[in-house]
Amino acid sequence: MAAIIETTDLRKTYGSHEAVRGLDISVPEGSICAFLGQNGAGKSSTIKMLLGMVHPTAGSGAVLGHRIDREKESLLIRQNVAFVAEDKRLYDYMTVEEIVHFTRSFFPTWNVAFERELLQRFELPPNRKIRQLSKGMRTKLALLLGFARGCRLLILDEPSEGLDPVAIEEVLQIVVSLAAQGTTVFFSSHQISEVEQVADHVLMIDRGKLVLDLSMDDVLEGYRHVQAVFSEPVEERDLRLPGIEKVHMSGRMVSLVTSSNLESITEHLRMLRASNVNVLPISLKDIFLEKVRARS
Repeated sequence: MAAIIETTDLRKTYGSHEAVRGLDISVPEGSICAFLGQNGAGKSSTIKMLLGMVHPTAGSGAVLGHRIDREKESLLIRQNVAFVAEDKRLYDYMTVEEIVHFTRSFFPTWNVAFERELLQRFELPPNRKIRQLSKGMRTKLALLLGFARGCRLLILDEPSEGLDPVAIEEVLQIVVSLAAQGTTVFFSSHQISEVEQVADHVLMIDRGKLVLDLSMDDVLEGYRHVQAVFSEPVEERDLRLPGIEKVHMSGRMVSLVTSSNLESITEHLRMLRASNVNVLPISLKDIFLEKVRARS
């Protein structure tokens, strides 16, 4: 499957701070790709580079086949990508109807029928000034302006911020329906339960470096939490096997996070005379916490 976003050894430095450190990512066209990381992990810097809003310090990248480090090509990226920023910045002096008409004029692929559908679904009052909207309504309006553009690529930064649970569910349904029609969705979110619900690919970044790049199926099928109880304490060096991502030891209790090689790992634990071995599923949230802790 062709990649709609690609980077090679992408780097961004601000003074002495290296925000993005050698990032290699590939986002398949037509996917819903989640981009996860703590605050300050480098997500926003990466998104700004992908959109040509800031210039990479080193490395390269392309979006929709356009180079992100060339000014003319980065302009084409911004013309052909629907981006909804985390701050949901809008023109407060305009009404809802005015900003919709204003934004529509810049996008020849704008979907008028979808715009009208979203105005009704989101219950946005056309004649109300944007400054009078609640935080949730501002988020809905910003999403409408992104969803209705008819672009091949939709980049969302914290799309559910300020929304109630019912509205979040509705937005996630819209994201899935857009992807089903061929739109690639690349989104950053702190709400990992939302990611598990809609994403089919996960990229995880920590301190500017990529720490996970897998399909959601591979994440859910490959990762496991393994607990073992031993009659006598074991050494951590005895647990250095391929597929073991993290080891927690507490007396005779050993807890492992594994990403592959499960059968060999459980067999090895039994060879070490584990009296009890339990294999349990693990959530994406737990994987995220382990990845971050592993580098802290």
